[in-house]
Amino acid sequence: MSEQTAKDLRFECPAEIIKLTEGELNQKLAEMGCVPGTEIEKLYSAPSGDPIAFRIDSYVLGLRSSEAEQIVVKTNDELETSI
Repeated sequence: MSEQTAKDLRFECPAEIIKLTEGELNQKLAEMGCVPGTEIEKLYSAPSGDPIAFRIDSYVLGLRSSEAEQIVVKTNDELETSI
């Protein structure tokens, strides 16, 4: 099963960040609050699909699609089946 990224999330479907992929954006994303264990939700996107607005804990963060692909998530459905 392939990993799901923040870019792949359905709108308004909460998920949990499980890790960041290796790359130069790791530190930038972590500084913006994208750390494992944090709740993330895809809110809306520009008509072209880029950028995308996410709710990270209690604030809204806009990310490019390429940045959102660096965030590996697990949806609540996946979390419930792994318990």
